[in-house]
Amino acid sequence: MIGLDRKVKALMEKGAFIPNPFSIYVGEEVNIDLISGDKVEIYPGCRILGEKTVISKGVKLGYEAPVTLEDCQLGAHVELKGGFFKKSVFLEKSHMGSGAHVREACILEEEASGAHCVGLKQTILFPFVTLGSLINFCDCLMAGGTSRRNHSEVGSSYIHFNFTPEGDKATPSLIGDVPRGVMLDKPRIFLGGQGGMVGPVRIGFRNVVAAGSIIRKDYPFENKLILASLSSDIVRDMPKRNVFSLNRIIKNNIIYISNLIALEDWYIHVRQPFLKRTEFGDFIYNGLIDKIHLSIEERLKRLKELLEKYREQKPEFFNKFEILKEVIKNKEQIKEGIKERDKFINTLNMHITNSKLNYIEFIKNLNEETKQYGTDWLYRIINNICENVEMILPALAPILK
Repeated sequence: MIGLDRKVKALMEKGAFIPNPFSIYVGEEVNIDLISGDKVEIYPGCRILGEKTVISKGVKLGYEAPVTLEDCQLGAHVELKGGFFKKSVFLEKSHMGSGAHVREACILEEEASGAHCVGLKQTILFPFVTLGSLINFCDCLMAGGTSRRNHSEVGSSYIHFNFTPEGDKATPSLIGDVPRGVMLDKPRIFLGGQGGMVGPVRIGFRNVVAAGSIIRKDYPFENKLILASLSSDIVRDMPKRNVFSLNRIIKNNIIYISNLIALEDWYIHVRQPFLKRTEFGDFIYNGLIDKIHLSIEERLKRLKELLEKYREQKPEFFNKFEILKEVIKNKEQIKEGIKERDKFINTLNMHITNSKLNYIEFIKNLNEETKQYGTDWLYRIINNICENVEMILPALAPILK
């Protein structure tokens, strides 16, 4: 075709379906070798950018509206219907509706999804987690659910408030957790529409938050109906943030970061061998690890900013931040739980080489004893990090409760 961009032409020669090739832009830096031609569909107006971009077989881009894709790693059969997507990972069969705005360090695991006009940044959704429409859900990790029929869900018009009146963003919220969430057998969590949560908060599995509720505190227990509302208008002088409130915020940040570290170890030892069997699996795995590192750095950056702001009230917190950072990033602590990890990994290795099951099927078919080894291993990592932080900042003890 005369005048057709050589990279677009190369994609078509590989077998990609591009109905209007003259409307597609592919950046000069994009590596065509990392884009599959097998049943890939790219609709008019799409822009593909970034040297780290990976597009696996069966991906569909821009069916409802143009897509801008920059340095993202897409697994098989991902569908991004319209919007902007940057420096994030989408695993097999995850999808987003049109009007999406997905920025740095997001991970959508298998079959996680969002409807139209969803904004994400620094967000991790475990398999099957579903977001409705008109949602802003930045700085969250959400787990829970066992399938597309039984999944954690966030109702439409929901917002995670991740920026405080004081200008802080040390506000990550943990909905479910990593050690139990990765086993794909925990009850769903439901956050009702036209509601929100003021981060950082923690919410346990099997909880239902009624529509219109604004969550302002932790609900780590399970199997509750939560209805949070203000019964009347309240006008009063703006209070100063007290020490106890600051302690809770720091604790929740430490718990969130420790869950990210546990998730990284899970990706290293469990996800990696499954991804190696898939198209572009090594590149997608590297993308996952990169996004975890970006998330950890973001949380530490925001925590430091918070401690600096309140250094006059609690100077020992800010003065010990660099020591705290070293403890959190110390790779030795992930050796905690190595006995449980080895039992879990040995069981995995007995089956994974010959198994034709994909990741989701394999994890769901593990017996309860094996799953418990895996959960214990990840909790040992989290508990060890929290215990080490308590030694540095005893005023926070206990962190986990």
